Amino acid sequence: MTDAKMTTPESPTGADNEQPKTMGRFNKWDTPWLNPKMIIGVSLLLLLFLAGVIGPAFYDTDLGFARAAPRNLPPVGFVNWRGEAGVPEHPLGTDNLGRDLLAVAILGAPTTFIIGAMAATIGILIGIVLGFSAGFLGGWVDDAVRLIADVTLTIPALMVLIVLQSVLDRVEITTMALLIAAFAWPRATRQIRSQVLSMRESGYVQMARLSGASNFDLMFKEMLPNLIPYIFASFIAGATGAILTAVGLETLGLGPTRVSTLGGTIYDAYVGTALSLNMWWWWGLPTVLLSLMFIGLLLINLGFDEIANPRLRRASK
Repeated sequence: MTDAKMTTPESPTGADNEQPKTMGRFNKWDTPWLNPKMIIGVSLLLLLFLAGVIGPAFYDTDLGFARAAPRNLPPVGFVNWRGEAGVPEHPLGTDNLGRDLLAVAILGAPTTFIIGAMAATIGILIGIVLGFSAGFLGGWVDDAVRLIADVTLTIPALMVLIVLQSVLDRVEITTMALLIAAFAWPRATRQIRSQVLSMRESGYVQMARLSGASNFDLMFKEMLPNLIPYIFASFIAGATGAILTAVGLETLGLGPTRVSTLGGTIYDAYVGTALSLNMWWWWGLPTVLLSLMFIGLLLINLGFDEIANPRLRRASK
């Protein structure tokens, strides 16, 4: 009788029983919302937005009005073309209208962001309603929505906005946001419609239909939650485009005149010949703030992609 080879259990240190290295300690991907890109992006936008909310409590924003400060002062540590040095009372300098640029930034950055956010929100809401209706219902509804969206996309939006805002006696924040939103919805509508077309024949939608769910429930209770990451990305893209459009109009002098905006500050710098006078702080500050705003939106978009897509999370480990 031959001796049978006895098999013994693998030792606890064997490769087959090796525990994951992250076992028993905190793994940052267990909480996907703790995403570095998302945190940095949200922090940048919150910093710019909260500056307009709590900034007046720490800095006199009345200095942002004309003739409230000495003219053409450079930031602290610099000297202008007349040999005048910056003063601590106006740390980021002043313009030739006698406005403190730090006060202008505190007032203008949130205003520019609000215009873009309002326009993007209105545009994406219209896109959700029309895109779901066209993609899910089909028929003449789909034909009508596609026709209106295609016609609107062929219209040169910036040219029309320039004409509209040039004939208006006064442009308010809400008016500007509505005008921009009037041309912001077609792209979102077409994109959402294409997603709905691919989802309406899916298994879970068919099961919900067989269970007696209404069209409203199918569209907005079954399908909409699965499109939230896509809609969020569309919103970020829409907000970026709306801010660019608003800044473009403001730089042409067609923005709100009763409130400070970043684009309006650039327009004033152009009219005040800031380039020829080497007043870089006049146009440089709003440019930096706009750059931070766009970087924040981009990081939020990238961070949300990783949160919604487990493959991206694993690839970025």
